[in-house]
Amino acid sequence: MPSPPIALILGDPRLWREYVALCKPKVVALIVFTAIVGMLLASPGMVPLDTLVLATLGIGGAAASGAAVNHLVDRRVDALMARTSGRPLPSGKVDTVSAAVFAAVLCIFSMALLVWGVNGLTAGLTFGSLVGYAVIYSLFLKRATPQNIVIGGAAGAMPPVLGWSAVTGEVDPHALLLFLIIFAWTPPHFWALAIHRHREYADADIPMLPVTHGVDFTRLHVLLYTVILFVVSLLPFATRMSGVIYLIVATVLGAGFLGYAVALYRRRDGRLPMRTFGYSIYYLLGIFAGLLVDHHARGW
Repeated sequence: MPSPPIALILGDPRLWREYVALCKPKVVALIVFTAIVGMLLASPGMVPLDTLVLATLGIGGAAASGAAVNHLVDRRVDALMARTSGRPLPSGKVDTVSAAVFAAVLCIFSMALLVWGVNGLTAGLTFGSLVGYAVIYSLFLKRATPQNIVIGGAAGAMPPVLGWSAVTGEVDPHALLLFLIIFAWTPPHFWALAIHRHREYADADIPMLPVTHGVDFTRLHVLLYTVILFVVSLLPFATRMSGVIYLIVATVLGAGFLGYAVALYRRRDGRLPMRTFGYSIYYLLGIFAGLLVDHHARGW
């Protein structure tokens, strides 16, 4: 039977799992990681502990709120797709009112942390990112255009900018380079998954690129965007934001991503889309870890 958020306080472990699932914890973890890297890159030394903790909680809470709203918006579509039919809302384990209250509480809590504990710029940018993902992308773009993930990717690329602004109180050009990396990464990352799930998207009447333009066209665009990503990933070195360590990491990881993209384009192996998707996650983690290692190595 669906239960309200207040039951979380009562400690029902089954309910905890459902509300955690509403937050898309793996996605939020990646968002928080890139935001933390943004904070650490913005500071020549260690980030003040209070800023690190409050900004992490605020940005993570806002991302979790956006994920919960996305669950609400997509609940009927999720019920039609095998990958998402077991989610809390389509499965009936959490009702829509409870999910909406949960999302609102997360949003208010995270904004309060950022406004009073960090700075107004970070709070405003974070709220804009939340609206961009949860409302503009989830409610409109996703159903309006096959370029939905390209346009909507701007919201998902904001976390390192948020982290940077949490420390400095401004939007630095170097932070925008981090934004560009994630922005260029999002299409090949998501389209690889969309290729694998294109029949489900078609059945749900979601105009993803492989549904509207075909799988082969999407394979080509995965390759083209991966080339763009490779070039963009070298900009931190080209602008002297980062050094040789990062250049090596970006080149090796980028070559691996290009290898997957070329294989996906040339071969009709049903396993390749998900392998490419999986590699893309490790790629982004590796790129940001490389930025961080390089930053601290240059400071020694």
